[in-house]
Amino acid sequence: MAALEESQGRTRDQRSVFERYQDAAAEAGEPDAPVFAVEVTADGRPTDIEREEGEEAAFEEITSPFDPEHIDIDTRTTTVDLLLSRLRNEMIDLAPDFQRKAGIWTDGKQSRLIESLLLRIPIPSFYAAENKDGSWAIVDGIQRLTSIARFLEPQAVGADPLKLTGLEYLRNFEGASFTDLSGKLQIRLRETEVVVHVIRRGTPEPVMFNVFARINTGGEPLTRQEIRHALIPGRARTLLAELAVTPEFRQATGYSVVGDRMADREMALRFLAFRMTSPHAYRPGDFDAFLAEAMHQVNRLDSADEDRLRFEFLTAMTAAKEIFGPHAFRKYRRNQQRKSPINKALFEAIAVNLAGLSHYEREELRRADVLDAFADLMEDVDFERAISVGTGDARKVRKRFDAVKELFENALGAEGGGAEQ
Repeated sequence: MAALEESQGRTRDQRSVFERYQDAAAEAGEPDAPVFAVEVTADGRPTDIEREEGEEAAFEEITSPFDPEHIDIDTRTTTVDLLLSRLRNEMIDLAPDFQRKAGIWTDGKQSRLIESLLLRIPIPSFYAAENKDGSWAIVDGIQRLTSIARFLEPQAVGADPLKLTGLEYLRNFEGASFTDLSGKLQIRLRETEVVVHVIRRGTPEPVMFNVFARINTGGEPLTRQEIRHALIPGRARTLLAELAVTPEFRQATGYSVVGDRMADREMALRFLAFRMTSPHAYRPGDFDAFLAEAMHQVNRLDSADEDRLRFEFLTAMTAAKEIFGPHAFRKYRRNQQRKSPINKALFEAIAVNLAGLSHYEREELRRADVLDAFADLMEDVDFERAISVGTGDARKVRKRFDAVKELFENALGAEGGGAEQ
């Protein structure tokens, strides 16, 4: 029977995460197939990335003291025409490569939004962060604003004009473009009032992240990386996107990482963050603030450092695939046949440690039985918790990085010793 511990009047399951998932699988009639909680795509489909337990609660907490007087949220009632004016004058940042938020609504869904405006049905508020130059970074509402712009002024977003389709009430406008509408209806659309909540510049960045993490106007909460992407413009955006689509990354992850929620970019960012800052220099506190600062660091990199990090990332991906095979970055038990989901904490610990080795050492690991030794490491409950629950805790960060480093050192030592005999 699983060991239970009484703590502060509550019982806590002390089994390893893997054991709990195995029990769940057995109850489902699949004892040989561990069931892991996984992240989901924008439309609710399961992904091949394991969800870290406790990450949502940790993200909603503000762990550092802040002065409430520094929080300045300005609620503005503006018009569609003024929003489009901001777009035309590049005073709105839509983060055009924001995969989940921009350009994924169907024409029918975009058309029904326009239909709502024509029927004078209020639409949800927009949320934005104010940049130093007074421009707005739209964090929530990109799909809505893109749809409106595509119908009224498609050139403002570089898109093909939207022709209304799939309407529920105004079916006589089926196939109509903006220019097909009467002048009265065109003015009605342009003068439609919308609400924009703007977090003014000067609000501490960690508080901005916390506020936007709580937004759920579109049905599915924003992910951490989606918020970072929206709030931190610069080279980091494009570099992470470039790394996420490299053949080396896709092959190492079995072509299974879905990018519409930016999980692939977060994985690349985690690698860069711990290559730029040693795991032992990581301070206890907010893991998300650490990753946000890493994006700022990437924005400040010179070309030589960026090239070095890119090379290390690609090298680590190739090595991981060759050393761990289809189980790279996944939890593994000896003789396990089915693959577990990608584990982001394992990804950073394995990839960063591989990047820190010499070419000769990586070649030696390719000849060693690292996967079997990794199965032994997975029996360590503390290690498993370090890659499963509260992974931003400083002690758990050090635990998983040190454990993987020791795994490689032991494998290299055994390989070297065998060669001398």
